[in-house]
Amino acid sequence: MSDSNTAVSTAVRDSTIYVAVEVSRSSWVVALHCPETGGTVAVHTVKPSDTAALVQLMERARARVSRAEGVEPRVVLTYEAGYEGFWLARDLARRDPGIAVYINDPASLQVNRRSKKAKTDRIDVRKMVRALKAWDLGDSEAMSWVRIPSVEQEDERRLLRERETLICERIRLGNRIGALLRLHGIFDLSPTAATFLEELAAVRTGYGTALPARARAEIERAVERLSLVKTQIAVLDAEKTRLVKAGRNGTGVQAMMARLVRLRGIGNNDAVLLATEVFCRDFRNRRELGGWSGLTSVPWSSGCVDHDQGISKAGPAHVRKHLIQMAWRWLQYQPNSELSQWYRNRLGVDRLANRRLRKRLTVALARKLLIVLWRYATLERVPAGAILR
Repeated sequence: MSDSNTAVSTAVRDSTIYVAVEVSRSSWVVALHCPETGGTVAVHTVKPSDTAALVQLMERARARVSRAEGVEPRVVLTYEAGYEGFWLARDLARRDPGIAVYINDPASLQVNRRSKKAKTDRIDVRKMVRALKAWDLGDSEAMSWVRIPSVEQEDERRLLRERETLICERIRLGNRIGALLRLHGIFDLSPTAATFLEELAAVRTGYGTALPARARAEIERAVERLSLVKTQIAVLDAEKTRLVKAGRNGTGVQAMMARLVRLRGIGNNDAVLLATEVFCRDFRNRRELGGWSGLTSVPWSSGCVDHDQGISKAGPAHVRKHLIQMAWRWLQYQPNSELSQWYRNRLGVDRLANRRLRKRLTVALARKLLIVLWRYATLERVPAGAILR
């Protein structure tokens, strides 16, 4: 019976149509590898965002293979992760659920390391379709693919990402106002003060005159934009607090948020970020989680050369930055936890002697903290020695 199943599986795989799409704003370049053509890869061009034409192209290839092979072929499609996001995969699933879509990580594809190499969309899409076939036939190193989240999961991530954008805008506007003031020799006004506009009206420049009219008008307009940004941040903070409170009686991601804030040193920002950006993904083990975060080391060992290249930085940069901040706060608010004791024991008595060692240990602590928080959020395993609120 196992031989029969193997024969059926081999027959289905031999009748597979492999499709790769090079997505751009000017045109979509599509490569198809059909079993009837042997090793030939056919390249076509369709209009950008024309999903219907792409599906028709695959339907024609499917009909040709069905007539030649006598079986209904499977269709496997890939395209690179990028600005297009996941809408194409969702649209293809809506139009034809029989198409298996895999969004690949462009950095995982093999490239020619020569100093000068030809690069066109047609060349890239041919390489992509061959990598897809190799991966489908069992070569797991041929390409890495990105998990496609649901629309709800992707939408939940917008809250903190928008807040991060607004925080950067607030900093930019504050720096801009300060720069305009320093341009005229004014150094003692704070754009965040409640009485800033009144003080601005009475301030004198460094050369003894009133602030020029156009400069003052520009600063006032920047203050209006800064006030709007602060209002929007407050709205997002209120929404974030509401989500965490609702999670006390909720399930899924919201329950993770409520569970995480019970730990001393973990705030609402931390809980929302971890629940919506990290723990909503399906990680099989701690190594996969650490590798995704980009906090794992990258060795360089060949012959007598053996050294470390630092962390991989493979994951989202804003998540990694936040995890480093959480590690510092964990040392402050959870001094008796097992992780904090590990950090102090590895650092030694003189904590200021080796700053490089402190940085490396902090990154290692962030990775370990991410793993224990993942186990706590998903399996309710309280970190050893941690204090709950």
